[in-house]
Amino acid sequence: MITRGFHCVRVRTFVDRIGEFLSLSDCEREALTNLQGRTRSLRRGAVLVREKDRTSDFFVVSSGMMMSYVLLDDGSRQILRFLFPGDVTGASALAYANSPESVAALCESVVCLFDRTQVADVLTRHPRLALALTALDQAERAAMTDRLAGLGRTSAQARIAAVLLDLRDRLRRTGEDVASGFTLPLTQEEIGDASGLTAVHVNRMLRQLEDMGLIVRQGSRVILADETRLRRAAKYVDRLAGVDLSWMVLSGE
Repeated sequence: MITRGFHCVRVRTFVDRIGEFLSLSDCEREALTNLQGRTRSLRRGAVLVREKDRTSDFFVVSSGMMMSYVLLDDGSRQILRFLFPGDVTGASALAYANSPESVAALCESVVCLFDRTQVADVLTRHPRLALALTALDQAERAAMTDRLAGLGRTSAQARIAAVLLDLRDRLRRTGEDVASGFTLPLTQEEIGDASGLTAVHVNRMLRQLEDMGLIVRQGSRVILADETRLRRAAKYVDRLAGVDLSWMVLSGE
């Protein structure tokens, strides 16, 4: 199951990302739009930033798909998070001079890079945007906590189910039509690096999920045939779906 041909061209901006969860004022929308970001194109496998590199950039994925990861002492890789159009990465640059993780492209991708001083200026002038960014970071932190708990406490089958559900939900959030399934944009090795399993074990678990009637595979395409049972098996929660920023009313409302 090699999907090197996967190519996501849908474009999403910083405005799209924040605006998905918060009704923006014209002033807030203009401030985000006017951020002067540099764009960078990356081929599959290209590294945007390496762990421990000095960086002052804040990144928003414009198109494609990327991943953040760390390399362990034994040389193995642990994927922390998959990144889709509109997703923010490099927010650690607001706290650290050196990156605590590596970020690389999983297919042809474009990122928009903002210097942290520009971002800090916008967030200072628009406190609601700062709060929204903090809230979304907390939602991603909750999702990361779920993944960490899953790696330590759930079965291999549950981990694979969780990866599939997370990928589907993030693709749907970008506007992709996933009602009839989605193209799995990862190799089995990459799924293994996200779930703490070998590629062989990943293949076995995918077959088991298919035999149980939870998924259907058509080449590199995956259909979630019984989502209710799949979610139950994975103990999966879509943390971004539960984000509620309705309390951040505009001043004067």
